[in-house]
Amino acid sequence: MRIAITGGTGFVGTALTELLINNGHEVVILTRKKPLQKSDSRVEYIQWLSDTGHADLPVIDAIVNLAGASINNRWTENYKQKIISSRVEATKEVINLIENSPVKPKVLINASAIGYYGTSTDRTFTEETDSAGDDFLASVVTRWEQEALKAEAYGVRVVCTRFGLILGKGEGALPKLVQPYKLYAGGPLGSGEQWYSWVHIDDVVGLIYFAILTNQLRGPVNAVAPTPVTMEDFGRALAKVLNRPHWLPTPAFILKLLLGEMSVLVLEGQRVIPEKALKHNYKFKYADINLALSNLLK
Repeated sequence: MRIAITGGTGFVGTALTELLINNGHEVVILTRKKPLQKSDSRVEYIQWLSDTGHADLPVIDAIVNLAGASINNRWTENYKQKIISSRVEATKEVINLIENSPVKPKVLINASAIGYYGTSTDRTFTEETDSAGDDFLASVVTRWEQEALKAEAYGVRVVCTRFGLILGKGEGALPKLVQPYKLYAGGPLGSGEQWYSWVHIDDVVGLIYFAILTNQLRGPVNAVAPTPVTMEDFGRALAKVLNRPHWLPTPAFILKLLLGEMSVLVLEGQRVIPEKALKHNYKFKYADINLALSNLLK
């Protein structure tokens, strides 16, 4: 297959590209920057979202839309607008590409987030949860997914992969969580009772690939491990793998001062289950937090 990826040079996009070419597929990376010189004949770079106009896209079998500004910055009002607009505008352009393609791709895999569900200490969320939360991230995801679903009008199957908190080497949430433990200052964040719906980077890209290949999958798909943990249990697992103490709590008010509204990512959580992935027999490489952390940190 030939698969186009927006955001293909980022954290998830890089890992996905490697998985796809290792499985014999061709990859077309849509990039804002000047197209890179090819280092692999199976990867082609095409400039898009630039003043040069619409991208001239070859015939492709699938599009994976990962484009969007990082949420790991302080959420000023200006930056919150950037978080929204970067996702919505990129997805609009993906829909334009599909509309203008004489041969439509079979499937659009659109990045999304479990932020759709809002936060809760006592509820469990699956793809059957029929109402969004009422906070900023829920509003972002709702608009993002609504834009992506417009591809269905062109006969394209749409899957919105709702990412949990992604654990990977050197990028994602893990390096920031590891640092206090390396300094012997690790401990619970806030109450420690909030849920942490995590996922290993290998399973993120594995689920994207699975969604491309599985024609029965459509709509929201939770890209999370099937075993969410509390922040207390996550911290203890992290301390065990690093052979460091888990003892110094960080009060919620300090995190709010340091992170502002973004503190919701660590102080509030949600227990999310990948019901569709399990129903369709996706085999998780890392369903256990101890195995996942050992793989990434040892």
